Amino acid sequence: MVAAALEAVEDAAPVDALEAVTRELGEALSARSVSFLIADLGGRALVRLAHVPGRAGGASAGSDGVEQATFIPFDGGEQEQALRTQTPRVLAGDGGWTVLAPVTERGDAIGLLELVLPDEPDARALAEIGRTAHLLGFVVIASRRHTDLFEWGQRTTPFNLSAEIQRRLLPGAFTCEAGAFTLSGWLEPAASVGGDTFDYSLARDVLHFSVTDAMGHGVASALTATLGVGSLRNSRRRGLSLVEQAEVASAAVSEHARTGSTFITALLGRVDLTTGVCAVVNAGHLPPLLVRDGRVAPLALPRNFPLGMVAGSTFDSGQVALLPGDRLVMVTDGMREREAADLDLTAALLQAVDLHPREVTRVLADAVLRVAGPTLSDDATLLIIDWYGSHGRLRSSSAGADTSRASGER
Repeated sequence: MVAAALEAVEDAAPVDALEAVTRELGEALSARSVSFLIADLGGRALVRLAHVPGRAGGASAGSDGVEQATFIPFDGGEQEQALRTQTPRVLAGDGGWTVLAPVTERGDAIGLLELVLPDEPDARALAEIGRTAHLLGFVVIASRRHTDLFEWGQRTTPFNLSAEIQRRLLPGAFTCEAGAFTLSGWLEPAASVGGDTFDYSLARDVLHFSVTDAMGHGVASALTATLGVGSLRNSRRRGLSLVEQAEVASAAVSEHARTGSTFITALLGRVDLTTGVCAVVNAGHLPPLLVRDGRVAPLALPRNFPLGMVAGSTFDSGQVALLPGDRLVMVTDGMREREAADLDLTAALLQAVDLHPREVTRVLADAVLRVAGPTLSDDATLLIIDWYGSHGRLRSSSAGADTSRASGER
């Protein structure tokens, strides 16, 4: 089945790759229907993509009038629970048996595979569906390099230019599960993009991460953010230390920014995966929060000027030794200031201690929207790292997710 699916993917055009895989699966299982539902960029719905030759319309349509994207909001039902728990759901109905299988890669929930079968699937069929759903994740990742179709379908609201620039600065996956940690980030954009970003990269024995907030709004802020993120990625890839990364980025923003008052607040960090020691440079940003043993406390770190605020600035770093069970939380001021100040972030974090970081980011984003929305005046960004320790151990994964870390039903 997998070999036939891979051949079908490569034979098809990138826009037809998913249909090729689902067609192979449908034939193998005599399915009455097979669909792939991709998670939308807002994180609160699934999108069913369909190609209807020679016909326009539907919930949304592409420029050629033949691509349809149907928006399916989360309502706490079976589809949402399948993604939340990262386990397949088998549902009996008048039209047959519906199977909902998460499409996930390293804990990053890409979407859902939906099949309608004439008979109840046995354990062997469910295992095959799970493997194919996992394969679908890699097909999406590979195929989207060659087409805008998936990105278009995920955009349930239009992007302006500043949002387009900001989107390109974010990592390709918002969640990453590894043996020693799980990481998940989220950005809830303001009506006029506020220049927030988050980033991470996993080396052999080091986890690099950053959260940045460029001053201002709109395209100017997005361009400043581009300078900062581009500099940080470049110096990280050159092997520079955290302090050196901050100094180089600060010099770049100071030299190339359009106005003398432009700057970026930032948290730059790296976790030594062999020891759990996390070093952090705080460049004028809100300090990280450490959730440990039922308490939430800000990390005491040396304070530095924001990147680019003062030419020739030097920077100091601090560190914390992470313990198994720790959760490190980084946010931008859109989560704490102005209207968002009414959010009791400490209480929200304590109520979410049993959730996967992927769900925590959504819960907190929903919470800030309730108190400061529905339209935010500033971007609200989160990056959460759960630390387990024991670097080098393998994940216990099934179809792309470690189900022992997944959230329970709600």
